[in-house]
Amino acid sequence: MRATAEKTRPSLFWFLAVFVVPFVSFLAKIRIRGEEKLPRSGSFVMAPNHYSEFDPLIVAVAVWRLGRAPRFMAKESLFRVPVLGWALRGTGMIPVARATSVAAAKQTISQSKELVEHGRGVIVYPEGTLTRDPELWPMRGKSGAVRLALAGRIPLIPMAQWGTQNIMGRYQKGLSLWPPRKKIDVVIGDPVDISDLYDRAGENAALLEATDRLMTAITALLEELRGEKAPAKRWNPAEHGQRETGRLDS
Repeated sequence: MRATAEKTRPSLFWFLAVFVVPFVSFLAKIRIRGEEKLPRSGSFVMAPNHYSEFDPLIVAVAVWRLGRAPRFMAKESLFRVPVLGWALRGTGMIPVARATSVAAAKQTISQSKELVEHGRGVIVYPEGTLTRDPELWPMRGKSGAVRLALAGRIPLIPMAQWGTQNIMGRYQKGLSLWPPRKKIDVVIGDPVDISDLYDRAGENAALLEATDRLMTAITALLEELRGEKAPAKRWNPAEHGQRETGRLDS
């Protein structure tokens, strides 16, 4: 695959990749399908499933291998941590503040404009935290990813990955280092069509519809990887007395 301008342009990502890519490559053999569906240039919002604390490294390496810089949404508080905050700002990560709906809406519009202006992509976990589904299927989604996509009319790209639980299971302390090179499959799907909702980006009903379409697309990709069907009803933590901690959006 021909290198993209984003990957060949000198950046802090080069320095990080020197350490992260060999480490992840020792633990995981990442196999990617649908790589042609990730834009070679321009903005995008990528939305993966999330069931392991190791997920972000797998997703980051996969996106980097495809020639794009893996920028994530991160809690605003992390940007105030010494060194870590410098690294987050230096790589163009996007802060998420816990703010009122009006302030959050303004922040989303500003962030989406910046993505389009600079031709950057961002990775947003629509579940906001590790899935609570007992079988690790995607649970009910939140609206952070679709808000960005709708506000900037940015391609909304679903992704699913499976196998990471063999390196670090949900809530597992520490990594399973042996055997190395565990197989992890990643699949990128067609952009979710939400164009009919662009003019209703501020309406709650439109956000719910867009989020449902996105979660349905992610679930379908994961069904493909796992070779089995997901439950007919998506897991809702509130219905099971579970708290949804660590959320990045609302």
